[in-house]
Amino acid sequence: MTSTAWTECPPVDPAPRPPYLRLARAAPPVELAAAEDAVRALLTALGQDVDSEHLRDTPRRVAAAYAELLTPEAFTLTTFPNDGGYDELILVRDVPFRSLCEHHLLPFHGVAHVAYLPEERIVGLSKLARVVEHFARGLQVQERLTRQVADYLQQNLRPKGVAVVLEAEHLCMSLRGVRAYGARTLTSALLGLHRDDPATRQEFFALTGVRR
Repeated sequence: MTSTAWTECPPVDPAPRPPYLRLARAAPPVELAAAEDAVRALLTALGQDVDSEHLRDTPRRVAAAYAELLTPEAFTLTTFPNDGGYDELILVRDVPFRSLCEHHLLPFHGVAHVAYLPEERIVGLSKLARVVEHFARGLQVQERLTRQVADYLQQNLRPKGVAVVLEAEHLCMSLRGVRAYGARTLTSALLGLHRDDPATRQEFFALTGVRR
């Protein structure tokens, strides 16, 4: 579930970026009937009465819920020429996201802060949120998710810099084990000037309110 295939997204080359890039991730089809049987078997193994009125339809609901959470939706990344020569930070803050921890199959959720310094092209702002949502669909770890968002934007916009920070609560840590309710995990991916230039990096963290 973690392999990624982007249409019209080859490694960086001198050719100009097309205005429309379709983002699609290769994922095997979900076998809903088999998933229902597996959920039913799991509930039985956990001592639950799957024939009760309350649980009778639970396997179908669970299978459908996981199919939705594990299936990324393809979308078109719309970009535009940077005709005005805008060269300051573009930041979308507090983008809500949710994903599934691949170690416990429990959700982790929070917000993403996504920024870039444009070069020749700019992207529709809603598409930054779409990129986060796309890669969040599937079995994930927060570190990988953060890097996937940053790498995709760097490869396809070719900006001067990209910065991504994810803040999330992991239910596998707050509901079980240490039960650290409310604890949040922060991960970052900094590319280009956001990695190499201290002033650019500091501006990003100041605008997001993330202490570094």
